[in-house]
Amino acid sequence: MKRQDVKTEYKWKTQDIFASDEKWEEDFKKAQNIPAFSKYSGKLGDKKQLLKFLRENDEYSKLIDRLAIYANICNDEDKTVALHAEQYSRIFPIFTQYSAEIAFFEPEMAKLDDKYLQSIVNDPDFSDYDYQIKTIIKKKAHAVSEAEERIIGMSYEVFNTFSETFGMIDNLDLPMPEIEFNGETTKLTHGLYGIILHSEDKEKRKEAYDKYYAAYAGLLNTISSTYIGNVKSDVLLSKVYKYDSCLARALADEDVDKKVYENLLKAVDDNLSSMHRYVADRKKILGYDKLYFSDVNAPLVGGVDFKMTYDEAYDYVIKGLAALGKDYQALLKKAYNERWIDVEETEGKRKGAYSAGCYGTHPFVLLNYQPTINDVFTIAHEMGHSMHTYFSQANQPYAKSQYKIFVAEVASTVNEVLLLKYMLGEAKDINLKKYLLNYHLDSIRATLHRQTMFAEFESEAHDIAERGEPLTKDVLCKVYREIGKKYYGDAIEHDDNISFEWARVPHFYSSFYVYKYATGITAAINIANRILTEGQSAVNDYFKFLSGGSSTDPVSLLKLAGVDLSKTQPFEFAMKEFDKTLTEFEKLMEI
Repeated sequence: MKRQDVKTEYKWKTQDIFASDEKWEEDFKKAQNIPAFSKYSGKLGDKKQLLKFLRENDEYSKLIDRLAIYANICNDEDKTVALHAEQYSRIFPIFTQYSAEIAFFEPEMAKLDDKYLQSIVNDPDFSDYDYQIKTIIKKKAHAVSEAEERIIGMSYEVFNTFSETFGMIDNLDLPMPEIEFNGETTKLTHGLYGIILHSEDKEKRKEAYDKYYAAYAGLLNTISSTYIGNVKSDVLLSKVYKYDSCLARALADEDVDKKVYENLLKAVDDNLSSMHRYVADRKKILGYDKLYFSDVNAPLVGGVDFKMTYDEAYDYVIKGLAALGKDYQALLKKAYNERWIDVEETEGKRKGAYSAGCYGTHPFVLLNYQPTINDVFTIAHEMGHSMHTYFSQANQPYAKSQYKIFVAEVASTVNEVLLLKYMLGEAKDINLKKYLLNYHLDSIRATLHRQTMFAEFESEAHDIAERGEPLTKDVLCKVYREIGKKYYGDAIEHDDNISFEWARVPHFYSSFYVYKYATGITAAINIANRILTEGQSAVNDYFKFLSGGSSTDPVSLLKLAGVDLSKTQPFEFAMKEFDKTLTEFEKLMEI
């Protein structure tokens, strides 16, 4: 389908950001004249000058945020439009120049007297910035000089090269083979690989799996060198900023206590018996003598007919989230009526789904809707992101409106869990119940177990580099294979391919990112359970979290919703949810 053939009501309303491309161009010209923020250098010890800097910085940051979001979503709706691709590419140099221009800020603030900084925190005139100043106080010991900060800012594109290189390898240079699928010979792509691995054809899954990994094996030396370079750049930056480890620096950037990371890894490690049981159950249900990693996503429950048009699916999601109250449901309807959402799959459109937004406008949601259960959950998921953005921006000043990545997946997953529980309660068909239980198991396995496994791998890779030991292709493969054996157990064949699965994970180039998926689903399972068992009081607490933005550290924000990740209990509860769901699934499957 071409974009011009899509009904207007199924296209997002980009005019809510800029009325036209010409208006974007007008503001882009303004953004090119980056304010001379350096005029404030050496003057931040004067409260009046500091406040002027912070407010001027806010206004300029709002401007380039709006430019970037508009360019991004217009480019994603149709990548064949040269104008939008050009707009998108023109934004990045401005971000680089801007970063260099304000590089003096944190080093200079870190040199200021603690008593002065604390007086700023307590000053009502600085209420928009109190949390920002608190984090500066916390990170004073890790401040670098203005010259060093400027060099790091100017080096952003250099440090990003490893990720860009992997992206080029993964999306363009990977020697993907041909495969026969649905009676036609076609090139194996990442998307087709995912489709085949979720199909019922065992032999085709194994063929796709072997061919897919053979492509990575052919470039394993290059990919290893790229990833090792990324790890070394992390080690360099952690030393420059005077952290004792890359993990410590990553956690400090999110203002997250190390206990949270340790609690996650320990809880998952201590409860791997349920994961092993699930893998063994999968082998029994499929009736295989040997279970391979190509079988991990094979469907266990067939014969489920659950197809809805987009309109039907959206209405169903609204009903499924009734536990969040009428105001939340009304906001979902508002999003539909006011065209926050781009629905249809069209030529040139970016694949997948996401939510994005900038201060002063509503969020925007990209979908490529298909009439499947998965896509119904995708609606709930992306609207969860959008509601989090909406509430944070509605209740916080610009400086506190962007929540940290640590909590970015919480609201989206709360919606998914609530919708799943609603569907289970409504389901009359035993097959649908089996499917939904299996869906829940696989969601937890993929998001909690698997992402924690990834987190263990990258933690060990960085530890090796920090100890000064050689980090090589063979070392990386050995580490990953051993962790994989621990997580998946003995019911599955640990073939050679799985040793270098790490080589295909793009998130490893955003180091210590993946664990946040695992903590996100942990928090979401706990919050959803509290909403369903305690009702309105829990909903009220949850809305405090949604409205929190970055008004304080993310762990404290989650405490507002009744989840304390500095304790072991939420992690243990999430693992019990997996075990309880598995037991229910086994009963229905008569295992």
